[in-house]
Amino acid sequence: MTGSRPIVEMQFSDFIANAMDPIVNQAAKLHFMYGGTIDVPIVVRGASGGGTGAAAQHSQSLESWFCHVPGLKVVTPTDPYSVKGLLSAAIRDDDPVFVVNDKKLINMTGFVPDEDYQIELGKGRCLKEGSDITVITYGLGVKWATEY
Repeated sequence: MTGSRPIVEMQFSDFIANAMDPIVNQAAKLHFMYGGTIDVPIVVRGASGGGTGAAAQHSQSLESWFCHVPGLKVVTPTDPYSVKGLLSAAIRDDDPVFVVNDKKLINMTGFVPDEDYQIELGKGRCLKEGSDITVITYGLGVKWATEY
C-alpha cells in the first residue's frame, strides 16, 4: 500500500494458519474495503505437500483454504519454467498472490529461459489434448498425470 511489493517466504506453508488474519482479512480485502482506491501487491510463498518424510506438521496441503478467499490469487507452479513465470507475474500483480510450491518439486530441474517472462495468472494450461478423458490437476499432480 506504500509502494513496495513485498515477498513473504513462509518456507513451510503448514504454518500459514498463524498468518491467516493478515492474509485473508486484510491483504485480500483492503482493495475492496477502500473502494478500489488502493492495491495490496504482496506475494506470499510457501512449500506445500507431504510424502517427504517430514513430521505431520510439515506434510499438509492447505492451499485450498486460500482458493476460496475473494481478492486473493493462488498459483501453483508445476515445473521450473512455471516457477519463474508465475512468480514473476505474481510480483507484478497489484493483488495479493499466494505462490504454493509442492515440496516434492522443489529440486526438479528443467529449462528456464534467461530472459524475463510472465505466465498469465488465472489461466490454466492444457498440456495434452485427448478424446477419452479429462484430467484436471495442479502441482505435483501434473507431473504424475503426464508421466503415465
